[in-house]
Amino acid sequence: MTLRKIVTLPDPVLRRKARNIILFDADLQTLIDDMIETLRDAPGVGLAAPQLGISDRLIVVEYPEDDELEDSPRKLFVVVNPEIKEISEETELGIEGCLSIPGLHGEVERALAVTVKGLTRRGQPVKIKASNWLARIFQHEIDHLNGVVFTDLAIKVWKPALDEPALDNV
Repeated sequence: MTLRKIVTLPDPVLRRKARNIILFDADLQTLIDDMIETLRDAPGVGLAAPQLGISDRLIVVEYPEDDELEDSPRKLFVVVNPEIKEISEETELGIEGCLSIPGLHGEVERALAVTVKGLTRRGQPVKIKASNWLARIFQHEIDHLNGVVFTDLAIKVWKPALDEPALDNV
């Protein structure tokens, strides 16, 4: 596994619609492993392939199974060609940051619940029902696959103060 460089704006790959993955080969498996290692090192809770300069529809998300418990084990999601298939009408404003836009936070309105369909790293169908912060992470990462960054959707954007608590970067 190799740590990869996270690209930042204004890199044009972050503005492109990523292409579907059709080959589940050793190169894809290496990319997935590298993305997981890079995400954990960053540290963040989500990473999309375009954030590594690769315009493929692939995301990794790692978030505590129970976000109410401080020591809850983290659950890892690897989703190839993810699509949001269902979205709740209920929304919530939340503060987001991004590994590809360091030094900025923004307030973004997102659906409180989503259903994501895609493929596992081995090409098997997967369906994920996510709510609250996990739903926000999936929406943020899938936006990256469509050339959208959180600042495009933010109601307001700011540079955090030195004493402002750190966010889980997505």
